Amino acid sequence: MNPPDSVKVNDRLSIPSSELQWKFGPSGGPGGQHANTANTRAELVFDIEASAVLTDEQRSRLVSSFGPRLRVVADDARSQTRNRQLAIDRLAERLRGALQPQRRRRPTKPSRGSRERRLEAKRQQSQRKAQRRKGYDG
Repeated sequence: MNPPDSVKVNDRLSIPSSELQWKFGPSGGPGGQHANTANTRAELVFDIEASAVLTDEQRSRLVSSFGPRLRVVADDARSQTRNRQLAIDRLAERLRGALQPQRRRRPTKPSRGSRERRLEAKRQQSQRKAQRRKGYDG
């Protein structure tokens, strides 16, 4: 199987395969003769800082999330072809998640019920500790 021409991250971003580096090696774990001879483990490396397709904003967001390079490893399947596809999917998913703008948290006040429950729990804990003291006249 030939690697795809590009990895589609979202509607606006596709990473050309020329910016991706592949490494293959033996998969760890049991598997007998096949696992000892086949290089099925796929490692995909994307150099974020050297990428020509990223905007400055995308690059800074990705570097703050992952550092200058993003490395994805797949050795789940017995075939190199399947592990290649898994690595591509994982890379796209991680990039998609990091490029998604984070919603700002809007601070909220504790509800009346939650304040009452907290105070009641404190009263009960205080009672419990008071009962352990000498000379308790509860």
